[in-house]
Amino acid sequence: MATKQDMIENQLKGRGISDPRVLQAMKDVDRSLFVPEDQQNNVYEDRPLPIGKDQTISQPYIVAYMAEQLQLKKDEKVLEVGTGCGYNAAVISRLTNHVYSVEIIKWLADLAKENLVKTNYDNITTKHGDGYSGWEEVAPFDAIFLTAAPPTIPKPLKEQLKVGGRLLAPVGRLNQKLVMLYKTGEDTFEKKNLLPVRFVPMTGKADKGGTYGK
Repeated sequence: MATKQDMIENQLKGRGISDPRVLQAMKDVDRSLFVPEDQQNNVYEDRPLPIGKDQTISQPYIVAYMAEQLQLKKDEKVLEVGTGCGYNAAVISRLTNHVYSVEIIKWLADLAKENLVKTNYDNITTKHGDGYSGWEEVAPFDAIFLTAAPPTIPKPLKEQLKVGGRLLAPVGRLNQKLVMLYKTGEDTFEKKNLLPVRFVPMTGKADKGGTYGK
């Protein structure tokens, strides 16, 4: 059975995660609060874990990798699209000022809220809704990240990103890539492809032929 120390030393440091703030966040957030009872022995395994109804909690390495790539500052405001069980939001909340997170699946949104209450972290706000449209009432954001894969990055999310901000998302259906967009002007972006990934497809408007940003 893998331990938290195994996770930090082998799965994270051993694969190149070096940001001390990210490593500390991964230590600080109690992953067991986000994993169901029947998976408690597997909390620190190097893989996604089932949390019910075909949903999973992400592999620790991917959570840490995405957090490191975002290069978050303590005074920044972040939007997460796809709260899931709440684990990613909890980790990101240790690195920045406030995390807003949207989840389209009602029971998951409720589960995340319950899980996050257990952490006593007071800088995370969640809601049930379609993350395709972002969270206009509290935009703009310094950083946005997605935990589900759209065919292309939704235009509303690009619009709600501050100039100078970063947007990190898995993109594609069959062959997904983790993509970083840097917003260089009101309508201009620089794109960086990071690595091949496999995330659940983004549902809601993203899956119904909505108008996508290029």
